[in-house]
Amino acid sequence: MPPSPDHIRDTAEAYLSRHPGEQQLLEPLFTALAGAQDLAHRKTFPAHVTCSAIVLDDTDRVLHIHHNATGKSLAPGGHTEPADQDLVQAALRELSEEAGIPPDAVAPLPGFETVPLDIDVHEIEANPAKGEPAHQHVDFRFVFRLTAQHTVTIQTEEVSGYEWRAFQETASPTVRAKLALLPRSAGF
Repeated sequence: MPPSPDHIRDTAEAYLSRHPGEQQLLEPLFTALAGAQDLAHRKTFPAHVTCSAIVLDDTDRVLHIHHNATGKSLAPGGHTEPADQDLVQAALRELSEEAGIPPDAVAPLPGFETVPLDIDVHEIEANPAKGEPAHQHVDFRFVFRLTAQHTVTIQTEEVSGYEWRAFQETASPTVRAKLALLPRSAGF
């Protein structure tokens, strides 16, 4: 069963308790949650949920993969699936699928076990080939530390490469800013 509307709402509210100034940014999510549509389904428009894994290695570099669909280097992530029980599990599944890193090779940073480091709302262009109108992704970005040596093995259907970037060079400015604010005692 995919993440429920209550789970999505509770996770977003826990995030907002840490970042109350982002309430307006997340308004599309709460507006959509007030409706009857399933935000965990990729064909829900005008907005639906996606999940990403921000993975740090032992030198605080962040894993980026080159997504074929966007042509951009981003954190591993994507749409939720019917078998995902919660948002963290969706992020871990995407990490495993796209980068070949299994869930047992990472651990959430302390304090981020169920609360995302960042939530980003971004526009997605219409894709007539997929029958998708322009819409928004509400991306829940969970942060993990690589705990076991593991080789990145990319999924070539969706990914064409990967790199480890210093956290100060992370593609997302909001993730970069939030990583910079983490206390070193938080395991970062």
